[in-house]
Amino acid sequence: MSLDAVLKVGGSLSRGGGLAALCKEISRLGKRYTLLVVPGGGEFANQVREAYLRHGLDETTAHCMALLAMDQFGYLLSALITGSALTSDLPSACQAAESGRAAILLPSALVLHADPLPHSWKVTSDTIAAWIAHEAHCRRLVLLKDVDGLWAAEPAGDSTPELIAELTVKQLAEHAGGVDAYLSRFLASTDLETWIINGRKPERLPELLSTFQTSGTHITSETK
Repeated sequence: MSLDAVLKVGGSLSRGGGLAALCKEISRLGKRYTLLVVPGGGEFANQVREAYLRHGLDETTAHCMALLAMDQFGYLLSALITGSALTSDLPSACQAAESGRAAILLPSALVLHADPLPHSWKVTSDTIAAWIAHEAHCRRLVLLKDVDGLWAAEPAGDSTPELIAELTVKQLAEHAGGVDAYLSRFLASTDLETWIINGRKPERLPELLSTFQTSGTHITSETK
């Protein structure tokens, strides 16, 4: 059985409320769909950034520390997603997902061993989740963030910019903000279907899984 989706739960969702509701929804959906959860870095990764600047750390040291920050957020998610399975390797994660439990993957050991990505702040949990989805042979990647998707322009004042409903990987490479700077380059080498949706509106996740459509930004690998 293949995975229905890899879900990256952004660390930004741990601020301002809403994470508990999303985790409750993921727990429920894990009984119906095969789901693998990749944690973001959140406040734990922010502490790594501060240490990187304060102590003048090299990129490789910061890369390793940031992966461990994702592990820390993973342990937090495991406490909030009832019945989830906490794993550190893909076979165990897929097996848990197939048994009706949302699988939370602690990525540090897997990524450090394979070392597939540049050691740079251009690479964050967005690209790491995409790499994990690719390695797991999962076609659908869902990036759950604290925004509705990618905007056509930066929000300013009380104005609401236009939400980009769909764009290609090539167009993503020309877009600034919303995801890490390396994601478009990695997606260009895959056939992943990628969505960016608002994790503070958890009802959008089951809508996406059941209908393959929801409010958010859909990134396609097809050239228009």
